[in-house]
Amino acid sequence: MVPAWAMRGLLPVLAGLLLGGCGERAAQAAADRPAPVDAAFVAAEQAWRTSRQEDLLRPDGWTSLAGLHWLDLKAHYIGSGTAIGNGVRFAFGPPRMGMVARDAAGQWSFTPEAGVALTYNGQPLKGRVPLHSDHDATPSVIGFDEGRGQMTLLLRGDRHALRIKHADAPGRLQFAGLQYWPADPSWRITGRFLSHPAGKTLPIADIIGISNDSPNPGAVEFERDGRTYRLEALGEPGRSLFFVMADRTSGHGSYPAGRFLEADWPGAGGEVVLDFNRAYNPPCAFTLFATCPLPPPENRIDLAVTAGEKTYSAPGH
Repeated sequence: MVPAWAMRGLLPVLAGLLLGGCGERAAQAAADRPAPVDAAFVAAEQAWRTSRQEDLLRPDGWTSLAGLHWLDLKAHYIGSGTAIGNGVRFAFGPPRMGMVARDAAGQWSFTPEAGVALTYNGQPLKGRVPLHSDHDATPSVIGFDEGRGQMTLLLRGDRHALRIKHADAPGRLQFAGLQYWPADPSWRITGRFLSHPAGKTLPIADIIGISNDSPNPGAVEFERDGRTYRLEALGEPGRSLFFVMADRTSGHGSYPAGRFLEADWPGAGGEVVLDFNRAYNPPCAFTLFATCPLPPPENRIDLAVTAGEKTYSAPGH
């Protein structure tokens, strides 16, 4: 048995040891806690995410896609009714809208059905009009259903298709919202722009198997966790840079076919800020009616980019 006088001497020592241990554990716990994220940074990222969702949900946004119809004949009757026979049948719109046709020179035109209320580039449509594709300077837009629907002409490779958008498309009305990794300032990385010779292009294949040569003004090198990575940029010189990329999260948290990223054109010092918190899904993540570009081999990087938009979960999935 320890004498009482000895216990009185030990008590201050034991108390000091206990307090010291508690202090060490508290200090370790504080060190393990993530550093607080700057409020202005979080607010800016949230504002960007809000704008991103608003764009998707516009009446003519990507979630409004309701059809993609390839034009394999010289002429097609179009509409939503069964009476069009072998014509192109839409999910929305008047039962009989009219006819699209291609002339000997390869120019497409549209002739409306008599008595159907349609618009052409926002103006009432009265007769036959040319159809300019999305590769032309001013693409044509045929409006229907009092402006809730629209038809445009696409050119992919040497093939044309009709794209249908409608404000009542299921993808828009049943939109399930976007999911993100937590905003993290460490994923806002400053890289170095490496300019390519003027006129350089990069072949970019799309999800339907068509490849196009896209302007490739340069590449951006950046570092993460002690390693150097490189992304090839697309776009016209002087404009914003556009990246189609895949990483180790593709199919494991992010959209399997890759994501998009945009950045400002480099300044005089050649610096480019890559904010991977703003990596976002291509339209094909939300609809079957888009023709999205796929990441080129050069932009499939061996890095898990745990930032930005996650895989979209459609209702019922």
